[in-house]
Amino acid sequence: MANSELHKAGKTGYILTMGEILVEIMAAERGQSFRRPGTLIGPYASGAPAIFIDQVARIGSRCAMIGCVGDDDFGILNVERLRADGVDVSGIAVIKTATTGSAFVTYREDGERDFIFNIANSASGQLSVDNIREDFLNDCRHFHVMGSSLFSFRIIEAMKKAIETVKDHGGTVSFDPNVRKEMLRVPEMREALDLVLDYTDVFLPSGNEVTLLAMAGSEAGAIDELLKRGVREVVVKRGKDGCSFYDGTSETHLPAFSVEEIDPTGAGDCFGATYIACRSQGMKAGQALRYACASGAMAVTVMGPMEGTATLAELDAFIARTSEHNHA
Repeated sequence: MANSELHKAGKTGYILTMGEILVEIMAAERGQSFRRPGTLIGPYASGAPAIFIDQVARIGSRCAMIGCVGDDDFGILNVERLRADGVDVSGIAVIKTATTGSAFVTYREDGERDFIFNIANSASGQLSVDNIREDFLNDCRHFHVMGSSLFSFRIIEAMKKAIETVKDHGGTVSFDPNVRKEMLRVPEMREALDLVLDYTDVFLPSGNEVTLLAMAGSEAGAIDELLKRGVREVVVKRGKDGCSFYDGTSETHLPAFSVEEIDPTGAGDCFGATYIACRSQGMKAGQALRYACASGAMAVTVMGPMEGTATLAELDAFIARTSEHNHA
């Protein structure tokens, strides 16, 4: 993507996202099972698109979210957190007859996580075209899609309308597949992911997701295929192995910052948000990637999915501190 396009986008309108808003409640001990009583911590504000947009706001970009919460304390917790961090929350509907979504999380001894979700039957599951405000779409210059949000036909229809409108107005689209494998077994979900990819300017897969939506079996083949399909930038998130950037004419690989991981939830969302926000503010890809790596690293050092979001000043301080430590 030409740097000027995203820069223009960020300066003249919203970065907008849409999707699930939920609370996260976590097992206090690693290896703790939900099959017997144990200590839990939370609730924390969560939901992949909500984490993404909160981090965009912390970076200082004008942004908004479309979503649904229940008329309950979990909903208030989320909306007030997003509002406090600078997100325009006027597109978040309160559904009186529904409860706010939730995710209960356990951490295995090897660091992997298991989730028990209530999203489809929550307020988020009622999100539809009716929740989209036209003024938001008219003023949106960049729209971000989380694959995890494409869990109902109503939401897929709403996402399609949003993407098509934003693109018709000359805006750009980013897409983080963030997809659970079960979703790919549902033909309609697979079609929805494919549809989003047709409109995508910036594709932000995690390492193992690069080949999910391509015919090619290898990462290099999949990236080539995606770029030929019309994606302008592919940014591969590799966790502790850093990240890679491809735009068809150049590629960049950056190492990760070395930190002690406490909670990986939300790190990829923070990475993607920081990259998109920095690009929208006029940064070149290399600088945006460095901030994105720092953002992902900071996110894993704090317990709670949205607790590690950071401002540019905080990322600068983190980069300086970590670089100093590594050279000591």
